[in-house]
Amino acid sequence: MPWYKKKYHQLSDEQLVYMLTKGNERAFDELYDRYAPRMMRFFYRMLYQNEAIAADFCQTLFLRVFEKKDSFKPEYKFSTWIHTLAANLCKNEYRRQGRQPTTINIQQAHDLMVTQEESRVDKSIFQSALQRAINRLDDKHRICIVLRYQQDKRIAEIADIVNCPPGTVKSRIHTAMKQMRSDLHGHNLNFKEALR
Repeated sequence: MPWYKKKYHQLSDEQLVYMLTKGNERAFDELYDRYAPRMMRFFYRMLYQNEAIAADFCQTLFLRVFEKKDSFKPEYKFSTWIHTLAANLCKNEYRRQGRQPTTINIQQAHDLMVTQEESRVDKSIFQSALQRAINRLDDKHRICIVLRYQQDKRIAEIADIVNCPPGTVKSRIHTAMKQMRSDLHGHNLNFKEALR
């Protein structure tokens, strides 16, 4: 059976982009269904842990995918291309905003500690500390950590996304992990596992 007669969910991302360039809107819907949840998580982690902002950026990203569909090069993976577009949106936002730190609501943290069992509170406190540690990283280190541990990207894919050599990506991840270990000194939980 020819590839164009298969159901949309059986097609590769690259086949769907090709169909999109030919005007097939159902191909765009399938790409959106596949990637919107993970891109929402990406933007949430990269941009202030705010769902509304993440949703806005996710919509902007898919608008860019549609607008730039003809610039996609089929020899590359779609997942790398869409993450590159997303990373560029984040970089532009950082420049525009000047990297505002995440604020912590002390009352919410206190309420959580009072109402949850101790182990769950410890994990929550650790997650908050971990997110603060990620937020303290500069942009180039932060995006490498998020792509590697929260988006499960390989080093080569990250290198393509951030447009630098794989060795530089490894160095940035190593430096970021070292800084985060220092920031999380005193926490007993495994922060590498918690990143996922």
